[in-house]
Amino acid sequence: MSIFEELESEVRAYSRSFPVVFETASGAFLRDEGGREYLDFLCGAGSMNYGHNHPVLRQALTDYLNGDGIVQGLDLRSSARRDFLETFHELILRPRELEYRLQFPGPTGANAVEAALKLARKVTGRSGIVAFTGAFHGVTAGALEVTAHNHYRQSSTLTNDIAFFPYDGFAGMDDTIAFAERMIEDATSGVGLPAAVIVETIQGEGGVVVASDRWLQDLERLCRRHGCLLIVDDIQAGCGRTGAFFSFEQSGITPDMVTLAKSLSGYGLPLSLLLLRPELDVWEAGEHNGTFRANNPAIVTATATLKEFWENDSFARTVLEKGARLRDGLLQIRKEFPGQIVLIRGRGLFFGAVCADGLLARSISATAFERGLIVETSGRDGSVIKFLPPLNIDVSELDRALAIFQESVAVALQSGPGLTKR
Repeated sequence: MSIFEELESEVRAYSRSFPVVFETASGAFLRDEGGREYLDFLCGAGSMNYGHNHPVLRQALTDYLNGDGIVQGLDLRSSARRDFLETFHELILRPRELEYRLQFPGPTGANAVEAALKLARKVTGRSGIVAFTGAFHGVTAGALEVTAHNHYRQSSTLTNDIAFFPYDGFAGMDDTIAFAERMIEDATSGVGLPAAVIVETIQGEGGVVVASDRWLQDLERLCRRHGCLLIVDDIQAGCGRTGAFFSFEQSGITPDMVTLAKSLSGYGLPLSLLLLRPELDVWEAGEHNGTFRANNPAIVTATATLKEFWENDSFARTVLEKGARLRDGLLQIRKEFPGQIVLIRGRGLFFGAVCADGLLARSISATAFERGLIVETSGRDGSVIKFLPPLNIDVSELDRALAIFQESVAVALQSGPGLTKR
C-alpha cells in the first residue's frame, strides 16, 4: 500500500485513473518519477490552458517573489492588482465592448458561482435559480445545488429553490427554451419566477455538450422578458478554450454575470473572478469575502498571461486552426470505428469523443494512459472521452496524441471484456 492509499482520503479521484507519481511538468507534458512522459490532455481539468510552467509566466512569478512582492494582501490595494485590472480592461473588456465590474471571490470556480447566486438573489429579492440537465458548477453547498449529476448530489442534503430545465437538445427535444418559458409562465408548474438562470455554453463534465448560438440567444431573450439574470459559467470553457477569450462571444449574447476561474491565472494558481454588470454591484463592503480572494502571485501570472496571449487575436486564430486539426483527426478515427466512437462534438480545442458506452470509454482512457496520453472520461455513464490539450500545443504533439488515441481505441476493442470492433 502506498502512502497515498494509507493516508489520503478515499475521495481522491484522478490518482485512481492515472496511478503513477508525477514529478515534473513542462509544456504539454507531465513526467513521472521514472522520467516517462505523458501528453497531458487533462490539463488540470482545464486549468492549464497554456501548458505547464510556461517560461514567460514562470519568469513573471519568479521576479515578483524575488522582489518581495506581496503574497497575501486580502483585498488591500496592490500594484499587482492594479496592473491586472488595467490589463483585463484594456485587452479583454474594452475590445469586446463589455462593461463589467470585477469581483474577486475565493480562489476557486465554485467560489465564483456561490458569489453569483448570492448576488442574483440579493439583487432580485427572489430565491429561485434555474439550472440545466447535465450541468456542473462545483460541489460546495450553493454550487452543488445547481449541479445536475446525482454522483455529486447524493452526499448532500439539498434544500434551496432550484429548478432543472432541459439543456439544448436534451432527450431529442426540439425547443427546450419554449419548454422553459412554459414552466416559468405556468402558475401550476411548481416553478416560480427565478432570480437567475445559470448556464455553461459547453458542458464539460456533462460530456462536452455544445449549446447552439440560437439556443443561447433564445435563452438570453427569455431572461430579458422575465427579468431574470443570466449567469454564464465560463470556468472551463472560457479563457480561450473555444478560441475566443469568452465562450459566449460567437453567440453575440451579453450575460449579466460571468464566472471565470481555472485557467484565469494561466499558471495553475488558484484565482477566480465574477464579472457583473455595474448596476448589479449592490454589495455592501465586506458582505461577501474570503481570506484568499485575489492572491497576488496568481494575479501576477494572470496579467502576464493576458499580455503574452491576448494583446491581439492572433493566438485565438491558432487555437481555432489547431482545433480544426483535432476535430478532423477525431472524425477520421470515428470513421475507423463505426458504432464504437459514435459522435465527435466540441469547439475550439474542447472536444469529446462519445463512445458506445462507459466501459469502452474507460478502457480507451486506461489504454491511452499506458501509451503516454492522459484523457479523462465525462458525461452520462462516463461514456465521453474529453480532450483538453494546451491551447499552445505544437501541431506535432497534437498529431502524436491522435495517433495514440487511434491505437488505444483499436487495442481496447481487441482486449476489453465484451468489446469487439464492428
